[in-house]
Amino acid sequence: MKKSSVILSVLFLSGCNSFGSMTEIGHPPSLTRTQDPTRDTSYRPVTMPMPPLQPPPAEVASLWRPGSRAFFKDQRASQVGDLVTVIVDITDNATMIDNTSATGSGSEAMGMPNILGFHGKAISRLTSSSALSTSSSSGNTAAGRISRNETVTVRVAGTITQVLPNGNFVVVARQEVRVNSELRELQVTGVVRPQDITADNTVTHDRMAEARISYGGRGQLTILQTPRYGQQILNSIAPF
Repeated sequence: MKKSSVILSVLFLSGCNSFGSMTEIGHPPSLTRTQDPTRDTSYRPVTMPMPPLQPPPAEVASLWRPGSRAFFKDQRASQVGDLVTVIVDITDNATMIDNTSATGSGSEAMGMPNILGFHGKAISRLTSSSALSTSSSSGNTAAGRISRNETVTVRVAGTITQVLPNGNFVVVARQEVRVNSELRELQVTGVVRPQDITADNTVTHDRMAEARISYGGRGQLTILQTPRYGQQILNSIAPF
């Protein structure tokens, strides 16, 4: 009875996980609706360590307004809802080679040529220098190599969702591109400084703190490249 319950549970979970792909049979994957990123169920406001607030001094009859970075109006993103372009340019190359070799050997011998002055064939056989001897040897050789090449180059427009007390911006950027039956998704979130936003209203990903960059997709090619749920379960629980 227990085995049948487990089998039914696995089949039910597999059916739930594959239901999304079943609904897209006969047509390409559907795009998600454009919406406010702060209304997403997975959205969480960002909290960062902040210095104490210090109000700017008010200057009488001054042409400069407090907090202004230029004499004329700054067209760069500066408040919630403004757009900023995030440039993602990742070129990551890493190679690691590790070779180890270890050998060991040992031997022990113990015997008693005589006992209380007694000598004899029987005693000499039992107490000779070769009566107790041990030997051991061990060897281990291992070699490993890791080579990784990753390249992601893309530009995506994001929205300022928060202005932190120290003036830094929380930026959320999402982009979806559908080509035939494959949907590519790009998501970028992070915290940027206002001064790191260039004059053309762009910021590079290496200027983002707490950056989270996700590039993936879903569709027919993704389904073919993803192992089946049963295979994934077996790979995770198989002891050998």
